[in-house]
Amino acid sequence: MAHVVVFGATGYAGGHITNELLSRGHTVTGVARDTSKLEEHEGLTAKAGSIHDADFVGRTVDGADVVIVALRAAEENGEKLIDAMPHVMQAASATGARVGIVGGAGSLNVSEGGPLLIETPEFPDAAKGEAGAHQKVLDLVRDDETGADWFYVSPAGEFGSWVPGERTGTFRVGGDVLLVDGEGHSYISGADLAIAFVDEVEKPTHHRERFTVAY
Repeated sequence: MAHVVVFGATGYAGGHITNELLSRGHTVTGVARDTSKLEEHEGLTAKAGSIHDADFVGRTVDGADVVIVALRAAEENGEKLIDAMPHVMQAASATGARVGIVGGAGSLNVSEGGPLLIETPEFPDAAKGEAGAHQKVLDLVRDDETGADWFYVSPAGEFGSWVPGERTGTFRVGGDVLLVDGEGHSYISGADLAIAFVDEVEKPTHHRERFTVAY
């Protein structure tokens, strides 16, 4: 069993991933600014703190097998996720941990060699800030020189608390191209994204690369 640190354990994606890890017997350190939303569970240790505090990150990830970042990428409380990623990668490299990042769909190509989803007319303006910020995080880890192993997961186009869906255990895994169904929809539930994420934790198949998950 692995010891996994989850930054953003009280969020939508981070919460589902934390629950999936615990259900499979892994030990989890769940990190959030406010940990009161974390339910007590055998195998779960709650830590209040910020990913932007480099010393806190170093102490928290020491000895971890995997460090998961499931946080908003756009500016929040005056801080951007990309500003924290260099010391996250450095800390993971120092302890030998993999880094798993919950990203966005905007940086996926809509077809092989086609434009990015964020560049299409259909992509909502309200989501461009977050999508663009996540794309910068992906670019940063692709250029990372710490040597830390990482994987970045882009959910389907429709993913979030407004479309929670159900746990089915059945989904497709792709690369850099948006996955759509026969009707052109791209969707994944929180629970099924978590399954794919924890599958990668248990059986690493994507090393220093991005993959996507959808029905």
